[in-house]
Amino acid sequence: MGPGGLYHSCKQLRVSHLQWTAAVPGTGLHTWDRFSKLPYPGDKAFLYDTFPEKFMWAVGTAAYSVEGAWEKDGKGKSIWDTFTRSGTRVSRGDVGSDSYHNIPGDLRALQQLGVSHYRFSLSWPRIFSNGTKESYNEKGVEYYKSLIRGLKEIKVQPVVTLYHWDLPESLQTLFGGWSNSVMVELFREYADFCFKTFGSDVKFWITIDNPFVVAWHGYGTGVVAPGIKNDSDLPFRVGHNLLKAHAAAWHLYDNQYRSSQGGQVSMALASHWIKPSRTRQENKKACQCSLDFVLGWFARPLFVDGDYPPCMKRNLTHRLPSFTEAESLYVNGTADFFALSHGPALSFQLINDSLRFGQTEDLGLRMLLYWVGAEYNNPPIFVVESGWYGSGNTKTKDAKHMYYLKRFIMETLKAIRFDRVNVIGYTAWSLLDGYEWYREYGIRRGLFYVDFNTPDLKREPKTSATFYSKLIEKNGFPQLPENRPTQGVFPCDFAWGVAANSIQVDTIPTQFADPSVYIWNVSGNGELKKVPGVLVPPMHRRHHCADYSSILQQVSDVHRMQVSHFHFSLNWSSITPTGRVSDANETLLKYYHCFVSELQKVNVTPVVTLWHHTGKLSSLPAPMEVGGGWQSAETVQAFADYARLCFQRLGAHVKLWITLNEPNDEDLEYTVGHQLLRAHALAWHVYDTEFRKAQGGKASLVLHMDWVEPAFSFNREDVEPANRVLDFRVGWFAEPIFGSGDYPAVMRTWLQQRNNIDLFNYHLPAFSDEDRLLVKGTYDFFAISHFTTSMVYDGVEDKYTFKDKLQVQLISDVTWIMSPRRNSPVVPWGLRKALNWVNSRYKGVPIYVMANGVQEDIARFKDSLRIYYLYNYINEALKAYMLDGVNLKGYFAYAFSDQRDPGYGMYGHVQEEVISKSSLAHYKNIIHHNGFPAPGSPQQHCPHAPVHGSRRYVLTKQPVVGFLSLVSSCMLITVCLVIYYAVKRHKIATKK
Repeated sequence: MGPGGLYHSCKQLRVSHLQWTAAVPGTGLHTWDRFSKLPYPGDKAFLYDTFPEKFMWAVGTAAYSVEGAWEKDGKGKSIWDTFTRSGTRVSRGDVGSDSYHNIPGDLRALQQLGVSHYRFSLSWPRIFSNGTKESYNEKGVEYYKSLIRGLKEIKVQPVVTLYHWDLPESLQTLFGGWSNSVMVELFREYADFCFKTFGSDVKFWITIDNPFVVAWHGYGTGVVAPGIKNDSDLPFRVGHNLLKAHAAAWHLYDNQYRSSQGGQVSMALASHWIKPSRTRQENKKACQCSLDFVLGWFARPLFVDGDYPPCMKRNLTHRLPSFTEAESLYVNGTADFFALSHGPALSFQLINDSLRFGQTEDLGLRMLLYWVGAEYNNPPIFVVESGWYGSGNTKTKDAKHMYYLKRFIMETLKAIRFDRVNVIGYTAWSLLDGYEWYREYGIRRGLFYVDFNTPDLKREPKTSATFYSKLIEKNGFPQLPENRPTQGVFPCDFAWGVAANSIQVDTIPTQFADPSVYIWNVSGNGELKKVPGVLVPPMHRRHHCADYSSILQQVSDVHRMQVSHFHFSLNWSSITPTGRVSDANETLLKYYHCFVSELQKVNVTPVVTLWHHTGKLSSLPAPMEVGGGWQSAETVQAFADYARLCFQRLGAHVKLWITLNEPNDEDLEYTVGHQLLRAHALAWHVYDTEFRKAQGGKASLVLHMDWVEPAFSFNREDVEPANRVLDFRVGWFAEPIFGSGDYPAVMRTWLQQRNNIDLFNYHLPAFSDEDRLLVKGTYDFFAISHFTTSMVYDGVEDKYTFKDKLQVQLISDVTWIMSPRRNSPVVPWGLRKALNWVNSRYKGVPIYVMANGVQEDIARFKDSLRIYYLYNYINEALKAYMLDGVNLKGYFAYAFSDQRDPGYGMYGHVQEEVISKSSLAHYKNIIHHNGFPAPGSPQQHCPHAPVHGSRRYVLTKQPVVGFLSLVSSCMLITVCLVIYYAVKRHKIATKK
């Protein structure tokens, strides 16, 4: 047997072995089922852990994006040099980031990041100006040698891409570029030179970057160079040639260079991720097909069987080129690792609707990694491109890019730790801002900002660069003590409550309101049937609180929660419709009185709000609204009179009063806020001087206080925007009452500066000496409602979430668990920070969390998100109490019922039936243990609250009540008649 025959036989053996170990085609189909069954929301929580010890941290660039020097030192034209000079394009990559002239600057940037690997591409026309070895360009080669020497000096390993989209223009002109099979040998020749010239210092080679974009968009849609379109079959012929060119380069390296250089070779394959639009099996198969058309197009020939995915073959039939048996053997197995590219170069940008197959595109890198592992027999995966982008106007504060980078890295970590995917490295894209292909300079993807308007194209690290360098230093996200749940209990007198915006009001005493007579169908279905035309005679008796079935139902439901407190709001406009207490609705007042007294009978302390701010919907009495609303001094005085009435009629049963609930709406005018402060103060003084001694209660107001975190805090200046927002949102009402008696100095200074530029008129009222004395100190406790956390920084990235008045950009960390409510992520540690902010400003003040909850689908009675939310937020509250010394007095879960607060309740409803959600049992368990005691710790002994009275609520429907009333009446009449006739007979008998 000759050398050629022996070689062929060995190749057959090698390929056969790879086929034997390859995954069963389509194995990745179970990915969607697997991830749909993972525990929610726990699986979505952030993972604090580190990467494997020898994990490769990299950053990357592409030659055309960053090198510049497009026609200098003998470089030939590329197809991008031509493409950007035609059509409607307005800018070119002629200069890019000018890396060609700034190797030292690039090396300094790499050193700052602390990466272990740097992925860059060689420019084919810079090495061979016309694409062939006869046009060898020594200066171009020397540039790359200098770069590789520099990398070696700083101990950064190169990951070298042979072809990143910049084909020599002469090859496109002469041969039609990749549409011609002659490119296979030309690419092999170019690869041979690169392996020979640079290979002794390169251990990772990428032959071709993102062949899908090259074929589909370079030769199909025309979106990228060379911009060819209108031949729907051409992309598939191009893809065929790209695969064969890659295979030729791989075999060349395997045969001639691997033994001496010890490197590895692969092809960088890019993909999106996609989710089924429905849960049916055909939708999952459509997702599989979508991935096969983008990723599987190239991955299956390389990693499975040397042929295209069945989905492509079914859909394209004769349009898809076919491999001969020899070509399949030649292509299959020509990848030493799976080089995966993920990010905006493809996702949501270059995936046509037709390639989604009616399904929904998503950014799930973790699921994509799992799918690749399942579909291709868990190969070692090197993520060779990942990240996001900022707008072209973004400078060094690129918060959005930073948090997407954090998300993708965290998803990679989960794939390694939870899913056992063999990921060996991660490449952030890109090192520098540069020319972004068809997006030109409209976006920025660099970790380093490049000022394109300066002669030297100055580089500055962005916040994303600082983040990435710190992450590399720690090798991931190591668990910190503050991230772990704590163990312990709250004090014995801790107030456990539940909150509702309002209660159900039905002022008809329903138990004795139905005079109808019913017959009980005992032999049939057991239902009650009304007897037409028959009514029970009217019963003359006084109504009692127990007559209101709506009260009994609600009080019974509150009692079952095992809370000690119930917080709800009165309706001012219903109690005094005209705004005058002389016109008070006595029926409604009696109803509220019954409600609070019945709560007290079951040892639940009522917490009552006088006025609940409802945003743009007015909740003032109509005449007050017409008369100027809160701008009017009459409304302020009317509120004090209304407060006096409520204290008078309900105060015997209410020990915690809230004057105003969440008045600190940032959309309110400052003059309105000023009047609200006066109204609160007047009401507080009424209680303090007229009712406190007799009733022994306390009063304050509730401020809405979602936490505001600096988007990054790498220096002191980064914290200032968050402090400004907190002063405007919370300090606006808190400082006049709990602090100095005036608005925060930050507010006055900032608004004065804004007004000075003659574009705004933000009038912040001044406190007179009288008002200052009136408002300051009008509190017995500090109460907040807290739901979520947002981040801010003083940049402009998204005009829709930019707050012009405060000159801050709002943003969310995309690794946070998102609730169904827009812009309301689940961030438990935000509550602890909010409590500490209050405590640091107003040392030792008693604090109540008066509302804390999350919205969830009302149909989900197994409300796992709410369970997670309550556990973690209450645990953070415990940390604030135990570890930080916050004087926390109580916690109120929001909300009581979906009926009054849709989506927030721990009670749901199906028609008239009340359903206890799963979260209710979990909340009761926390209350029962008074927190989170350590296993094995002695039980906390607390004195039991005095029992005011016991009442067993028998909740019945009206027909049953009517029937029982009728039976009772009939029995009474029967007894009376029996006695009457018995006595009468006795008298007659005596006379005889």
